[in-house]
Amino acid sequence: MNGEKFNSDRAPRAVGLYPHARKVGDLLFLSGVGPRKAGQTDIPGLTLNKNGEIESYDIEQQCHSVFENIRFILEDAGSSWDNILDVQVFLTNMKDDFNTYNKIYADYFRDNQPCRTTIEIKSLPTPIAIELKVIATI
Repeated sequence: MNGEKFNSDRAPRAVGLYPHARKVGDLLFLSGVGPRKAGQTDIPGLTLNKNGEIESYDIEQQCHSVFENIRFILEDAGSSWDNILDVQVFLTNMKDDFNTYNKIYADYFRDNQPCRTTIEIKSLPTPIAIELKVIATI
């Protein structure tokens, strides 16, 4: 059994062939979620140069957007923020972004404190600075 596929109309379309989430038993496994908004291709807080390379980005704006997208997917799949069990966070610049991300994360997860792993990676499939992968109960 590999679970029921689920997609939310309020979250951005996946950049590949995968669903926003899969329901398996009482668990909901979210695919990696970035900061784009539903129906948009622009990335919040991102400025690209004429060659399409990252000129600047606003990690705070991207964090808030990612957390909002996570909330949309959870709610639309029949779960909630309070049901999050585990969070994997991927940052492209741990040195510069961790403190800001960690402060924002603490605001969002003040009441529900899931397990968390934060990993620095070289890049993500689109020019974003943060992506989350979440497991929650339903």
